[in-house]
Amino acid sequence: MTIILNGKRFDQIAYGSERDFEEDVVQSSKVLFGAETVYIDAKKRLESKTLGTTVPDGFFFDFRDPTDPQFYIVEVELSQHSFYSHIFPQITKFFAFFKNSKVQKTLADKLHSLIENDNGLKTEFKFHLGNSEIYKFLSDILETSQNILLVSDGTIIELPEIMDTYTDTWGRMVKPLEIRKYGSGKDILFSLTPDLETLPYGESGQVPEGPGTDEEPSPYTESFHLENSSSEVRKIYAKIKETAAKIDSRLLFNPQKYYISIKAGKNIAFQEVRKNKIRFIALLPEAEIRELVHNHVVVSLSAPVQKFYNSPCASIDLSDTAHFEEIENIIGLLASRSKWGT
Repeated sequence: MTIILNGKRFDQIAYGSERDFEEDVVQSSKVLFGAETVYIDAKKRLESKTLGTTVPDGFFFDFRDPTDPQFYIVEVELSQHSFYSHIFPQITKFFAFFKNSKVQKTLADKLHSLIENDNGLKTEFKFHLGNSEIYKFLSDILETSQNILLVSDGTIIELPEIMDTYTDTWGRMVKPLEIRKYGSGKDILFSLTPDLETLPYGESGQVPEGPGTDEEPSPYTESFHLENSSSEVRKIYAKIKETAAKIDSRLLFNPQKYYISIKAGKNIAFQEVRKNKIRFIALLPEAEIRELVHNHVVVSLSAPVQKFYNSPCASIDLSDTAHFEEIENIIGLLASRSKWGT
């Protein structure tokens, strides 16, 4: 593959070894992932078998949304490697980590010690966390943000089928990211697929409408999304459904891999279920949302994320059912502007 930029031809550079690829990810992490992220080279900074049976290539903390930071175990792989004999077993080793609270505590201890003894890392974390205690942050995020970032230098063709087959592990936790390197003389550039800001939404980079009927069963159900959530989050979700039914009984809740959409002929809102909250993404201009919502946190969404949803939008963080009249007003407005109206 070739990229033409400013009249210069950049040809793709093939990696000679996985280690060369890993070193590029580490050395260029701020360029690749942005200033509001922290990447820790696990192989150089932590002893082997950190997660009980193995050590990953890295740990990635994404602070771009300060209200919802994300944590990833990172595995860097060449796409030419055999999937079933090399990539599959490597990734599978990490699933058990997220189910083992003892090993999570051990990793939190080791990461905290590493950060406290590295002035550069400590400064970065304090910048992002402010007065929040670093150890508590590490303990909390290892429990609530359970992601595996699979970085490859090309397309891994087996991934879509595997992710749809093993929905509770590969489908839920693994986020594929392709990084390709290009060169023109001494000049180097990288491409990322998908855009980092839409990474949490999976490999497709496109919101599917989905049939939302029983005619085509999907492994991604409401129970799938609510499985690891708190009892309060389940109450919030039930309240959203109750409110929507009261406004218009035709509103359809349509579970997909990374969210549950609300449809009125077409998608009008999306719900991302977390352990302790629901991010309610309303397909309305942010200014209109803020006029109606004063008692919940409204989060601005970047241009790439709004492009992903193909509409102006913003997110409302729901951690309890208080002031739910605001959400009722939002759903009512969305329904009134939908394909069929009210």
